[in-house]
Amino acid sequence: METASAFTLSTPGLLAVAAGAIAILLALIIKVKLHPFLALVIVSIGTALATGVTIEDLLPTLLSGFGKTLGNVALLIGFGAILGRIVAISGGAKVLADTLIRICGRDKAPLGLSIASLLFGFPIFLDAAFVVMLPVIYSIARELRGSLLLYALPATGAFLMMHALVPPHPGPVAASVFLEGDIGLVLMVALIVGLPTWYVAGYRLSLWLAKRTPYHPVPDLMGGAESDEVARASLPRFSTILLVLLLPLVLIFMNTGIATLISAGTLPEGNAVLNVLTLIGETPVALLISLCLAMWLLLLRGHEKGAMGAVNETIEKALAPVCSIILITGAGGMFGGVLTTSGIGEALADSLQSLGMPILVAGYVIAAVIRIAQGSATVAGTTAAGIIAPAVLADASLSGMPLACVVVAVVAGAIGYSHVNDSGFWLVGRFLGMETKTMLKTWSVVSTAISLMAFGLAWGLFAVLT
Repeated sequence: METASAFTLSTPGLLAVAAGAIAILLALIIKVKLHPFLALVIVSIGTALATGVTIEDLLPTLLSGFGKTLGNVALLIGFGAILGRIVAISGGAKVLADTLIRICGRDKAPLGLSIASLLFGFPIFLDAAFVVMLPVIYSIARELRGSLLLYALPATGAFLMMHALVPPHPGPVAASVFLEGDIGLVLMVALIVGLPTWYVAGYRLSLWLAKRTPYHPVPDLMGGAESDEVARASLPRFSTILLVLLLPLVLIFMNTGIATLISAGTLPEGNAVLNVLTLIGETPVALLISLCLAMWLLLLRGHEKGAMGAVNETIEKALAPVCSIILITGAGGMFGGVLTTSGIGEALADSLQSLGMPILVAGYVIAAVIRIAQGSATVAGTTAAGIIAPAVLADASLSGMPLACVVVAVVAGAIGYSHVNDSGFWLVGRFLGMETKTMLKTWSVVSTAISLMAFGLAWGLFAVLT
């Protein structure tokens, strides 16, 4: 959306406003302890006015960025949260962990837990996934009489990677929207980059750190993951859990493959069957199909007619925690829209170009700096993507897989360097009974390694593709 400005600032002036806006944003979140949603809205209004957006155009400018972002993001986050909740209350996390540990063997229990966390972390956010998996981790650590960190750290490494890079998590989805990347291609690049990153930085490094940390007993905590969930007479089959978790991936990849073959002329345009297959492979539709299948297979099949009431209660519990994330993401879109409309994004892009900094590197650095300063990966990813969006969209060569690499690089910067201002840092530390010093030597190291390795692989893939 284009708006008229009452005055035009020079490039140094626009960059000064941008620096001031980010500084104020960080001060509001860190010092004042204001909720990021309100902080982003307030800073967006101030930035728009400071750059000359007129009073008449102010509200349309703000709502344009907010609405565009939510229109793409809200469905994905909501469907993903519900799917994850259904798998959780059905006992899916326990089924995944038990089966994979049985396949891997007792000696490879950390690997089995990490793979289970990798699969379970696709639809469900890091904090919620960790809490759901926690009783399983406690139980295995007690049964095998090993240090808790041997089983907990590899699992959290998997959750970190999935939350950082893979749609439908909010950071990758929001960055894809801002940079106009194809979510199917972003998902493909995220897995190409993310799976090696998980194995080396999420699993191997976690295991190495855990073995070099003094014995850590299981704390006397309930975990709170399943105590309030619906009781079930029997757990679902492993194959059923795999089906509902992997189906959306298959459908999304199908959509991307068909679209690629059509654009290459291999498949005809306008074919009714292909149109239907493309539709069901769109990310929101793919997640909705998987969600409905999960509702039937895991909650409704074999239960009395009144079971729908319990399903609706499950949906309510799933949506409540993600409302804040959705609003923060929308407010990040509002801020990004202001940066674009005001000309700040274009001025920053010109400055980066004059410095010779590649846009992929710039996106990572900006996201990492914001992450270190204020702690929230969602805020860091959405803000950084909004800042570099004008430069990315102005470069005609950035499309397809190379553009997906840029998206992954940005969100890689947003997940690393976790420390005391990150809520996830304290959540994990509290439930594992770890001191702050131990958390900095383990969790912070793993998050930083995942960030750097994912960025390096994304940059390498980008270089190969371009």
